[in-house]
Amino acid sequence: MPIKKTSWFTLRNALLALIVLLALLLAAYKLFSPPPKPSYLTAPVALSDLEDAVLATGTIQAFKQVSVGAQVSGQIKSLKVKLGDRVKAGELIAEIDSLTQQNTLRNAEAALQNTQAQLAAKAATLKQAELAFKRAEQLLAEDAGSRESYETAEATLQTTRAEIAALNAQIAQSKISVDTAKLNLGYTKIVAPMDGTVVALITQEGQTVNANQSTPTIIKLARMDPVTIKAQISEADVTRVKPGQKVYFTILGEPERRYTTTLRAIEPAPDSISTDTTTTTTSTTSSSSSAIYYNGLLDVPNPEDKLRISMTAQVHIVLAEAPKALSIPSVALGDKDRDGRYSVRVLDEHGFAVPRKVRIGLNNSVSAQVLDGLREGDQVVLGEATASTPTSTKRMGPPPM
Repeated sequence: MPIKKTSWFTLRNALLALIVLLALLLAAYKLFSPPPKPSYLTAPVALSDLEDAVLATGTIQAFKQVSVGAQVSGQIKSLKVKLGDRVKAGELIAEIDSLTQQNTLRNAEAALQNTQAQLAAKAATLKQAELAFKRAEQLLAEDAGSRESYETAEATLQTTRAEIAALNAQIAQSKISVDTAKLNLGYTKIVAPMDGTVVALITQEGQTVNANQSTPTIIKLARMDPVTIKAQISEADVTRVKPGQKVYFTILGEPERRYTTTLRAIEPAPDSISTDTTTTTTSTTSSSSSAIYYNGLLDVPNPEDKLRISMTAQVHIVLAEAPKALSIPSVALGDKDRDGRYSVRVLDEHGFAVPRKVRIGLNNSVSAQVLDGLREGDQVVLGEATASTPTSTKRMGPPPM
C-alpha cells in the first residue's frame, strides 16, 4: 500500500526539528558550562632532611707514611718483615752484612790506641824536657851555663808541649772516628721509626744496596689508623668551606655506608705550586688552561682496616642542615619580592593554581625549605603538564645513612 505524501513530510519535519533542538542544546552546554580544569605538573609540600653541601672527590692516604732506608752500603742479610705486617717503633726490620763496618770500627779503635800510646811516650819526653829546662835555667842564673843551652832547652820544652797538644787533638779526632764507626755499624740493623703497617717492600733479601749517592729505600711504613682523605675542592667552592665543618664521605666498595668526620684543614695552595715553572708566562698559561683545586684534609678512624691507600672517596662538606623541614622543589619558586619572599603557585580546592607568597630558608638548588606560607600536603605547581607528563611528582626522601 503506497505511503501518503502528508505522512512523509511530517516525519521529515520532525527529524529536522530534533536535529535543530540537539544543536541548540549543544551550543547552550558549551556556552554555559564551566571551562575544563587545567592540567599541571605538581609536587607535594613534604617533610624531608635538607642539606647544602660542597661535593668533592677525595683520595685516601695514610695518616703518616715513611720510607725506611739504609744509611750504609752492603747486602741485605735478612729481612724480618712481610708485606702487611704491623710493626712497633724500634722493632728490627732488616739487617745488612756488617763485616765492612766491623772492620772500619776495629781500624778506628786501633788508630785511637796508637795515638794514645804516642801521647804516653810524649808525656815522658815532656818530663825530660822540663827537667833539662830547669837545669839550664839554674846554670844560666849561676853563670855556669851558656844562654844558647838555655834557649835550646826552652825550645825543646815548648816543642814537646805543642806535640802533646797535637796528639790530644788526634785522640779527640780518633774518638770521633770510633763513634762514627760504631754508628755505621748500628745502621746495619734497620729498625722501625714508628708504629705502622708495611705497605711496600722495595728491597728484597740478598739484594745489595748502595748508600753512597742516595739513601736506598728498604720498605715503606704507613700509619693506617686513622687515615687521611685529601679532597679536591674547586676554586669556586673553596671560599665557602672552612676547618671544623661536618664532612661525610662514601667509598665505591660501600656506597651505602657513610663515614662522618670534620674538615681538619685546607691547604693554602694547589698541588701545582710544587712543580717548578721556568717562567711566569708558562705558569699563567697553565693556570688558565686547567681547573684549580685546593686540597681539603680530613682524618677518620680506620679500626676495621677497610679504608686503604689510594681509594676514591665521594666527599660531602656540609655547609648547612635542616632536618625534618617542610620543603618543595626549588623549581617551584618564582620571583623574589623586596621583602625576600618568593611567589609560588598552589592548587586550590577546585584544582586551579593560585599564587602564594612564601618565606624560604635553606635552598640547595634542588629543594628549598619553607619557613611559612605553605602547609604539609599542599600541591605546588612546577609547570604545565602535557599528555605524556604525569601530573604529580613523588618526593624522594634523604639518601640512606
